[in-house]
Amino acid sequence: MRIQIRPTLVFGSKNTKDPAVVDLVWLTAILKDIDHGKTLMSACKKMGLSYRNVWQKLNDVELALGFKLMNRVRGHGSQLSEYARYLIQFTEDFDQKTMRLGQTSLLHLEEGFAQFRVNTKKQLRFASSSDPIIQKAVIDIGGFDLSTAGSGEALERLLNYEVDIAGFHVSDPQSSQTIAKRLQKEGMQIFPVMKRVQGLLVAKGNPLNIISVKDLLGPKIRFINRQKGSGTRLLLDTILTKEGIDSHDIKGYINEEFTHSAIATAILAKKADVGMGVKSIALENGLDFIQLKDEIFFLAMNQDLSANSDIAKLIRKIRALSGASPGYKSIGLRKQIAGWL
Repeated sequence: MRIQIRPTLVFGSKNTKDPAVVDLVWLTAILKDIDHGKTLMSACKKMGLSYRNVWQKLNDVELALGFKLMNRVRGHGSQLSEYARYLIQFTEDFDQKTMRLGQTSLLHLEEGFAQFRVNTKKQLRFASSSDPIIQKAVIDIGGFDLSTAGSGEALERLLNYEVDIAGFHVSDPQSSQTIAKRLQKEGMQIFPVMKRVQGLLVAKGNPLNIISVKDLLGPKIRFINRQKGSGTRLLLDTILTKEGIDSHDIKGYINEEFTHSAIATAILAKKADVGMGVKSIALENGLDFIQLKDEIFFLAMNQDLSANSDIAKLIRKIRALSGASPGYKSIGLRKQIAGWL
């Protein structure tokens, strides 16, 4: 990047939204070439400029100033007018007078820019499965650009280098080992951060007496689902398959929301009777909760980032928050999840 202070002609009234601007250094360079015997055509060619565009710009300048910069003499080409020579002298004097001031000012400006670059830390891109602990930890720590995505989508975005960190959850050791094997093959580091409880969210008092996924088949039960690709959706489908339940028989299975909070809101608004979510969201919204499955939440990232101090702070914050929240348990040691990685 090069920063310069250059004299400029600005045409138009003070209220003009888009005034015409001409760089005097550029203009006088062309005029000096002509004064040294070059034609306008050869001057344009030397500077790699369009003859037509330069000709039009010179006409615009002359019209704005009210005098000629060049006198066209048939058989002798163009000769500079006294006004053009004055403009050249003015620009050269301006350059001389402002050179020292300009250099000092530009030095301060460049130093200021350099300081901003030092102070402006790059935000780490973080795609994560929906979770209130994750969201709160990111807000508390700062420095992360968090986007909500299903566990599968978050992992794919990490492997495609679209994000720096992926947050995902798994409900059984076999699936966890399969995911870990793929991530480790791609040079990714995996950190277990917390265990959480997933289950069914229902209205306070459980008026429809829902106690298991089999009750979702009731003709009057309206279900609200998570989006395709989310870990919660995968968990539900796994449970349905194990129970021999056809998802097409569940009313509302195709209706989707993207977060646990959105599921709770739909139930509170009586748009649905039941949905999948974490226990903490049920408690936060005054809903009842039917526990279905424990699962482990992981963070994955490139090994180069695994020692990053901000990520270390984020992991500590997630573990601290999960250790103090109902429906969660902090995980800091791999022996706590033996057989999952």
